[in-house]
Amino acid sequence: MNFTWSYSSLKDFTNCPKQYQEVKVLKNFTKKATPQMLYGTEVHKACEDYVGEGKPLAKNYERFKPVLDVFVEMEGTKYPEHQMGLDIEGKASAYGKGYWVRGIVDLLIIDGDHAFIVDYKTGSNKYPDPKQLKLMALMTFAHFPQVLKIKAGLLFVMHNSFLAEEYTRDDVDKLWDFFKPDLERLKISYENDTWQANPTPLCGWCPVTTCEFYKEKR
Repeated sequence: MNFTWSYSSLKDFTNCPKQYQEVKVLKNFTKKATPQMLYGTEVHKACEDYVGEGKPLAKNYERFKPVLDVFVEMEGTKYPEHQMGLDIEGKASAYGKGYWVRGIVDLLIIDGDHAFIVDYKTGSNKYPDPKQLKLMALMTFAHFPQVLKIKAGLLFVMHNSFLAEEYTRDDVDKLWDFFKPDLERLKISYENDTWQANPTPLCGWCPVTTCEFYKEKR
């Protein structure tokens, strides 16, 4: 069974296969943007415009300037909101066509055989998940064959904290290992058309109102 995926869609599947089926496969429901999601989009756009084009930050985002200036001053070619894709063999592909997995890195800086990846986060830094960085690193290694080493990090702009990781080209196989179990589960769900619901306290925020575990928000 052939399917396409992204970091966010795979995360949706692991959170609740039933919701994934209803939203991504059957398209019976859509996930509505929350105020937190809309704010995150605004912050990402402000950071992209400031680092990539030098546009001034709005007054309510000026507090992000010191950390963003670090990226502005870094050597190398900057690629804000850079789109990349990979085919099923892990080779570089276009973002919009011929891809198996695709993603957008918030900021990619290429300096010779080194690269720097940053992912802006507007939520809590209590439970950081660096798997998205690993996927962006795999894409960077595929799209920029000269890159041998990557420094990457999750920047929690509201908390002024940075979770850093480093990868080398020799780590590619190990990085894929972080995704294989979930991808195998997703493949089996497609092949068998089985999508198990996973009830959690977040069911009240789920768009799938026909699910047996759906609860009205209180």
